[in-house]
Amino acid sequence: MYSYKDNVYRVSVRNLIEFVLRSGDLDNRSTGDVLQTDAMLEGSRLHRKIQKSMPSDYKAEVGLDVTFEYEDYTLVIEGRADGIIDNGNTVVIDEIKTMYCSMEHILEPEPLHVAQAMCYAYMYLKRHDMAKIGIQMTYCDIDTEDIKRFNYEYEATYVEQWFEDLVEKYNKWIAFVQKERGIRDESILKLSFPFEYREGQKELAVSVYRTINRGKRLFIEAPTGVGKTISTLYPSIKSVGEHLSDKIFYLTAKTITRTVAFETFSMLKKRGLHFRTMIITAKDKACILDKPDCNPDMCERAKGHFDRINDAIFDLISHELLIDRDTVFKYALKHNVCPFEMSLDVSYWCDCIICDYNYVFDPNVALKRYFSENSGGDYIFLVDEAHNLIDRGREMYSAVLYKDDFLAAKKAQNKRSRRLDKAINRCNRELLEIKKETEKCTVITLPSSLMNAFGKCYDELVKFLEENKKFDERDRILQLFFDLRHFLHMCESHEEDYITYADFDGENKFFIKHFLVNTSGCLKERMDKGRSTILFSATLLPMTYYKDMLGEKEDYAIYAKSVFDNSRRALLISKDVSSKYTRRNQAEFNKIARYIDSVVSAKVGNYMVFFPSYRYMYDVCEIFNAMFEQKYECVMQESGMSEEDKELFLDRFRQNVGRTLIGFSVIGGVFSEGIDLKEEALIGVLIVGTGLPQICSERELLRKKFDDEGYKGYEYSYVFPGMNKVLQAAGRLIRTENDSGVLALMDERFLESSYRKLFPREWDDFKVVNEENVGEASRQFWEKPPCI
Repeated sequence: MYSYKDNVYRVSVRNLIEFVLRSGDLDNRSTGDVLQTDAMLEGSRLHRKIQKSMPSDYKAEVGLDVTFEYEDYTLVIEGRADGIIDNGNTVVIDEIKTMYCSMEHILEPEPLHVAQAMCYAYMYLKRHDMAKIGIQMTYCDIDTEDIKRFNYEYEATYVEQWFEDLVEKYNKWIAFVQKERGIRDESILKLSFPFEYREGQKELAVSVYRTINRGKRLFIEAPTGVGKTISTLYPSIKSVGEHLSDKIFYLTAKTITRTVAFETFSMLKKRGLHFRTMIITAKDKACILDKPDCNPDMCERAKGHFDRINDAIFDLISHELLIDRDTVFKYALKHNVCPFEMSLDVSYWCDCIICDYNYVFDPNVALKRYFSENSGGDYIFLVDEAHNLIDRGREMYSAVLYKDDFLAAKKAQNKRSRRLDKAINRCNRELLEIKKETEKCTVITLPSSLMNAFGKCYDELVKFLEENKKFDERDRILQLFFDLRHFLHMCESHEEDYITYADFDGENKFFIKHFLVNTSGCLKERMDKGRSTILFSATLLPMTYYKDMLGEKEDYAIYAKSVFDNSRRALLISKDVSSKYTRRNQAEFNKIARYIDSVVSAKVGNYMVFFPSYRYMYDVCEIFNAMFEQKYECVMQESGMSEEDKELFLDRFRQNVGRTLIGFSVIGGVFSEGIDLKEEALIGVLIVGTGLPQICSERELLRKKFDDEGYKGYEYSYVFPGMNKVLQAAGRLIRTENDSGVLALMDERFLESSYRKLFPREWDDFKVVNEENVGEASRQFWEKPPCI
């Protein structure tokens, strides 16, 4: 909304108007906000065309600004008028708006558009002594290039009074920010590191600070127990206090890590830190309705939302420093506004935003307040559990279109638009031609005729949705609009990082997919919106792989030494077990069942066993239960477990005493990452297999693409992602310095050099075992100090 440097606040005319003067309903039935970027890109061409068509007394793209000096800061409002007409007798400010809308529907100009022109009129009047000034609103249909104009004339005194009232309303916010900034900076200056530094922790914090100071990226491999959260947050907070950076984004893939970050700020607040921090909660969890539907017909808070929202925001930020979901709900209820939209607006007035990766990296979900086409700032991105960002990045920037969805949309629009009907039919014919040539997972080059058909269909969807805002099947049309929009946008950049292929899904439905292989280009583009990015995880090995996928070879990287005593953990590697597909048979399943019994019988307690798939888990469990049904208590992960089911599963481990409990889970699943079972809650982890992703058509496309680009395709597509899952599952075992336990890696491939070079440094004390001696090795570990 504004930029800040050396006590000077700068705000654009557009941002000023859209913040102070917004009003009316929250309504998701309009595609206007979604299309804003599209209209701006195409509209730039039309702007220039309209400007060139004007007579010689028309000056285009005139920069204007005005400065207000206050006691301890300066406010600068600036912008660029589309055009100024000066024929010697009168002056008219021309404001051009291009949109996906027929001009017959524009009956009067939008008040916010008029207000922008009024701001430029004031700025012009400040430079010229005039009694009157005119404004002209020029609207243009992007599709047809039809134009409609509205003209007004105002007395100079009226414009001056109107603008000064506007600035007074805005300055209330800037004065608040200036005061809070001073309190914040003073509190940061007094803040010391809240703990006694562990070994290597101070060096880690210093490395983060230096990276921010230099405006670079840093990759941190930091095992559990190092204190990654405080070691990255503390130097980041210090950099904000020294005005090296302006805002921290703490980005996570899971709810539990967001909670840890928020609790860290709560602890620092008790030590005197004045740092406004909020968690952004996902829309489906923040909505007061069972299913989000943001329009005044469905939600009472949507009606008049923008009339009340600024008062709600100011109320909240004036009284709260730590803002979570419950805090937002309280103030949203008080002011009768949408809690989710309120949380996005509140974030602008915060020093730290804790949120999911999506809100920074996803091109469809990212916070446009910070990451639109020409925006950016001195932001710090702290990316927790950064190993997750590769797959998440692929998901965000890949795009898929199903042929059946076009036919479903055609049926849903029910002949309301012949033009849309025709456009959908053209897309369907083009897709049918590709379908005829596709047997299974065929790499294709997108024909220009198909892309032209998609473009025309998209234009027709835009107009149709603007003109038909309420009918039963509208959601189906809207979904095709979003899918097609995303597909077209993803085809516009980083072409060299993509593969496009055609295939059939499990239900034999035909689709084409624009599939992102190398994520570094797209993600780096977003990271460049900030000053510095710190990517950290307990599992970033090999570092070169993560640099290739998330950054550049020149990025900084450090490895933090584990603070845990290796004598409190036994690392056993089986030399006579394998999860290879050729060894998945009854005999191997029997051996694995006996292996599990040998390890867990050494000491009563809680254990987790991770398998390469649900099928493998079921096969082994069936045998294990038949062999040892009366000996142990067992619990099994199920596919599609609810949040309540997951908590019940974990509660068994937290509450179990006096009998051995074994949890059977899937590697890479919900229980192999992000759970925190300390001390007696978990004393053993057994991992069956190397975690390799299952061979599939898409994974093979990855392998071939990486090979073609000079990477080690098999390692990049299978081994490295698989080993990361192993390391994550292994990380469930030792969570605190008081924990002890057995870690058993049950696959002979772990002894191969290609896997051993991926081991963390602290895994150099492993012991090779077989079925005959694994039980004895487990017992010997539990019998020796300090684990008694």
